[in-house]
Amino acid sequence: MRRPTAPLTALALALALTGCGAKISDDDSGAAHDRRPAKASGHYPVTVENCGIRTTYDKPPARVVTNDVGITEIMFALGLEHRMAGYVMPDDKGDLDGVPWKAAYDKVPWLGKKTLTKEIALDARADLVFAGWNYGFGEDSGLTPAALKKLGIGSHVLTESCRNGRDGARGVMPPLEALYTDLTTLGKIFNVEDRAAALVKKYKKQVADAAAKAPAPADRPSVFLYDDGRDKPFTSGKYAGPHDIITKAGGDHVMKDLKDSWTTVGWETVVARDPDVIVINNYGDTSAAQKKAFLMSYGPLAGVSAVKHHRIYVMDYADLVESPRNPAAVSDLARYLRGVRAAG
Repeated sequence: MRRPTAPLTALALALALTGCGAKISDDDSGAAHDRRPAKASGHYPVTVENCGIRTTYDKPPARVVTNDVGITEIMFALGLEHRMAGYVMPDDKGDLDGVPWKAAYDKVPWLGKKTLTKEIALDARADLVFAGWNYGFGEDSGLTPAALKKLGIGSHVLTESCRNGRDGARGVMPPLEALYTDLTTLGKIFNVEDRAAALVKKYKKQVADAAAKAPAPADRPSVFLYDDGRDKPFTSGKYAGPHDIITKAGGDHVMKDLKDSWTTVGWETVVARDPDVIVINNYGDTSAAQKKAFLMSYGPLAGVSAVKHHRIYVMDYADLVESPRNPAAVSDLARYLRGVRAAG
């Protein structure tokens, strides 16, 4: 689990993989295959589909590097910290001391607090990088599944971030389904299918219990998710976590027609849709208090119902991106929205 004292070069890693008989898949995911015999359990080889790419694993990855809090906690929720070489995460993603996975955070190395890079993956001797488009992967940074494949490193792409073919837009299924899909797929890859199935069952019940208390569609308060941004707000479309969280909690997501995950809109759109509630995504250098102060003082929003009635609700970043915190976030927001509706 410890990091090597000096980075491995791409050539050194390629030679190391060749020496242990590893073979890189011919598909675009960059997942590595091993030619050694499958385990006696008979589980391997196992073939999974991730963002439209089929990949076969002959054994479970042993040195996974993850990017960001939600992705890291998916691994932790599945009890897979022993298969992790480390994680990359800024230190502005909330207090981690009170989370159920505190022991896993203490055990797994924190490899970097800025951008996930090929060098970090090489230094950690990663055999799989679990990240997402704009959650670590990106052409601008040069960190892509294709680039990692050339280094002998496999990739798993966060399902929430799957590209849908529309000018770089992301999202191919409802957000909670994306969470359940990743849990199920990783359960197969790491031979913890029972654990994955139990989590999915638990999370679905938690969401269903909250949704059962939601008002009829005509009585639902409308909700806008505000991530950040002054000239234009960054928000959630129908394929990012907030859409399902808002909807299952009993709200009407005002940006439900945006066929993308996280994206930018114009303030005029927000004003026109006049949300009853604004949910603030709490993370980054700009505090939730500063974001709220901006919303309350920004002239064009003065007539918006949420601002007029001071109905602004703060949620943590890890609640709103694809993560095992999503089901509890549904329950928490549902309680708030029921209070809004009761108050009229």
